[in-house]
Amino acid sequence: MGKTIISMVVALTLTLTTQAFAQDQVTPDSAPMQAAPQEPPALTDSPPARHVVVKGDTLWGISARFLRDPWRWPDIWGINRDQIKNPHWIYPGDVIILDFSGATPRLRFEGDGDWKLLLTRLSPRIRTQGLPPSAIPSIPAANLNAFLTKPLIVGEYELNAAPRIIAAQETRVVLGPADAAFAQGVAATGASRHQVVRPGRAFVDPDTKEKLGLEAVYLGEVEVKEFGAISTLQITRAVQEIAPGDYLVDAQPASADPYMPHAPQTLITGKIIAAANETVSEIGPQSVVVLNRGRRDGLAIGHVLAVYRAGAWVQPAGATDRRTRVKLPDERYGIVFVFRVFDRVSYALVMNTARPVHILDIVRTP
Repeated sequence: MGKTIISMVVALTLTLTTQAFAQDQVTPDSAPMQAAPQEPPALTDSPPARHVVVKGDTLWGISARFLRDPWRWPDIWGINRDQIKNPHWIYPGDVIILDFSGATPRLRFEGDGDWKLLLTRLSPRIRTQGLPPSAIPSIPAANLNAFLTKPLIVGEYELNAAPRIIAAQETRVVLGPADAAFAQGVAATGASRHQVVRPGRAFVDPDTKEKLGLEAVYLGEVEVKEFGAISTLQITRAVQEIAPGDYLVDAQPASADPYMPHAPQTLITGKIIAAANETVSEIGPQSVVVLNRGRRDGLAIGHVLAVYRAGAWVQPAGATDRRTRVKLPDERYGIVFVFRVFDRVSYALVMNTARPVHILDIVRTP
């Protein structure tokens, strides 16, 4: 009877996993190339037998103590992404042990006699509840906050069709908090609060030269006090100077999608085309980068991509004919974690790297 129940649980988990990953995929005109099947997650050379969770830990960091590829922590926890959308209910003081009693190693809480009890503790109710203040997050999120709702990546025509500030009270040129302004194109049936943006960098695919989108630089927020052909606004927040000519867009809610890392099921190859923060002089761990791949290419929140430096073309030692040059293999040196996805581009957080990240480095399904 016990074996029958375990078999049913395993079968259900495999079914839910297949359905969850299928929902992530985009169905293009031609079927994308499938990624190679993944091997079971490899343990570090000397994984600890137990770990006491402390404040400041993350699921990624804890798993790095046990796994060579810490982004594969859902595998070693035995977590199904469809069954548990946000597995964050782990607290400082919890003791985690590495359990070898099953067919594959599993992490579980000390005192839980069966690893499946973890699925009871991390129950599906997490789907509709926020992360408790004392629970540890899955990844370091401090550097993401500024990018979760702003800036936006928009199409050029999309921005041109947005409402626009046409004038300021008393013909002011620069606007700040509490100032009044006037805008055209504000829908009377729409939201009363908007973000104020200004066109920023234009992102272009380095290989195809396709225009991927415009960065809409966040300037502040306004509240519509009176709707009309010309609507009256009040500036409620300003992080930069706001002026006539700036655009209004609907405020973007922070994504409710979980940060559950997983590799794309299809083979995705792209490039890092920019640092998300133009003030960053060197791109390293915990920096945000822009990728030239997005929703239409099959990327989704939570996808993990390996970072490669393109191999150089060299002339073999002893060769005298330049036509004998060969290309060295691409060098894998890091991992990025996709946390915000637009149609043609994405934002990703640099996680583990062995060297500084360069613009035009390659990202690929690991």
